[in-house]
Amino acid sequence: MMTKIALVAAVLAATGLHGEARAQVREQIRVVGSSTVFPFTTTVAERFGRNTVFRTPVIEATGTGGGIRLLCSGIGARHPDIANASRRIKPSELADCEAAGIAGVTEVKIGYDGIVLASSRASEPIDVTREQLYLALARQVPQDGAIVENPYRRWSDIDPSLPDSLIQVYGPPPTSGTRDAFVELVMEEGCAAFEEVRALPEEEREAVCAQLREDGAFVEAGENDNLIVQRLSANPDAFGIFGYSFLEQNADVLQGAAIGGVEPSFENIAEGHYPVARSLYLYVKKPHVGPIPGIEDFLAELVSDAAMGEEGYLADKGLIPLPDEELALVRERVRALEPLRSADLRS
Repeated sequence: MMTKIALVAAVLAATGLHGEARAQVREQIRVVGSSTVFPFTTTVAERFGRNTVFRTPVIEATGTGGGIRLLCSGIGARHPDIANASRRIKPSELADCEAAGIAGVTEVKIGYDGIVLASSRASEPIDVTREQLYLALARQVPQDGAIVENPYRRWSDIDPSLPDSLIQVYGPPPTSGTRDAFVELVMEEGCAAFEEVRALPEEEREAVCAQLREDGAFVEAGENDNLIVQRLSANPDAFGIFGYSFLEQNADVLQGAAIGGVEPSFENIAEGHYPVARSLYLYVKKPHVGPIPGIEDFLAELVSDAAMGEEGYLADKGLIPLPDEELALVRERVRALEPLRSADLRS
């Protein structure tokens, strides 16, 4: 008995779960981060709470950037155990974890998702290119050989084939992984088509491609995608940016625009045809595994065939499953709690 007590004390001391933190040891797993990944981990958490001896994990939608920042803020019961992310962790964020004394963060790739431009089913469906989206949403755009403040007010100002309505798009805030992915996959790809932008120095080019307009055409709608649905329902001329899974959950009232002639569908994303797709992740704080009860069991449920398999319940929620070989590698990484290295992020 004394040996067991000494072992627990040693684990608490080694992980930072001692002193004030020890008095606050939790009986529930705490997950923070992406609002896109939130429905998937919530579904797993609810089943986990019903079917095991552990309490249902607490899931909070703080945005990818905010979630990773909380994860990397330190070790102890007042800090979260897992972060949802709709983009990959950045090297600088992993360095923050290491600087906070977190000896090991395990990356869990859970599947794929598409970023959609959605509108009310009461509006006419549209087909738009990434170049046109860049011209609609960038703060500065090329015009007559120069880079100018965005002059476009209506979609038809960009191309007569687009709707003759005001540009009004609701989208995620800077803390969101969906925002980061949209900038990378749409804005940067779209602006690269213009010679005036390609001729700019790299630092200036990055700013022109990545900065969204602030004149009311693009409106930050926070991390609550349900608010975007309400706004699209109230205004059929407006559009919203969020993950495909949320579009699928609201398919009775929303429709997704085709991007470059490709509609946002489960099949098109899974087969790699839809151009605005990204990977989704969880990041697990290895020092909390053990002192916080149930993390290993929760991860086992997450990567099970029942959840992440091709016919799993997360696919029913709109998650695009990993291929079998990739899922097998993820399971091995989870079983070993393999720590992510900076070099891995450059691969």
